[in-house]
Amino acid sequence: MNPTRTLATAGRVLTQIRHDPRTVVLLLVVPALLIGLVAWIFTDTPVFQTIGPAILALFPFIVMFLVTSITTLRERRTGTLERLLSMPLGRSDFILGYTLAFGVLAVVQALIASGYALWVCGLDVAGDPWLLVAVAVTDAVLGSTLGLFASAFARTEFQVVQFMPLLVFPQILLGGIFLPRDQLPAGLQELSDWLPLSHAVDALNAVATDSHDAAYVGGQLLIIGAFAVAAVVFGALTLQRRTT
Repeated sequence: MNPTRTLATAGRVLTQIRHDPRTVVLLLVVPALLIGLVAWIFTDTPVFQTIGPAILALFPFIVMFLVTSITTLRERRTGTLERLLSMPLGRSDFILGYTLAFGVLAVVQALIASGYALWVCGLDVAGDPWLLVAVAVTDAVLGSTLGLFASAFARTEFQVVQFMPLLVFPQILLGGIFLPRDQLPAGLQELSDWLPLSHAVDALNAVATDSHDAAYVGGQLLIIGAFAVAAVVFGALTLQRRTT
């Protein structure tokens, strides 16, 4: 890995996205608007206070997964990756550069979404609000790394979307968003322990209700981070130069 090449790759990706207003809006604004829509739907009810932390994990995760996977796939389909790798640019430089670029975007997105949920939508947090933000940021970065991983196996943008039922929907269903994980049927709770979004939802709920200490939340963050690192490593190992 060459730090200069990695930073150059990240800079190129950020420059491309900066000149694409629709992608910028999708990445930075849409998750906050969706959170606001949920808060509006459940105005004058306690529902948003109950599901708000989980929603804060869900929307940024999905958006980062889609944008990262489709953007990376486009690099292969257009031959950009093949041209880049013909130069002194290794696969790890490419993947880490993309991870860094979309990681920066994930941080900004999570900050906007968290701030909107807390100070505009009125999400009550019994614990440290900045700890909530830290979990939301890590969760958004996880969505980016899983998107990089999925892009290594897809041949078209449509196939990227097809990965959502495999990589995203099970995490939504079993992550504790619709039903607390300790109330899931036997077997499904154990399966949910192996899904990274479950740990993000657990950590956000723990901060929102102040039901666990910072050490517990830190442990959940380490688990989420381990999944993100694994996705980057496997994405680098399986990356193809070109999609045929």
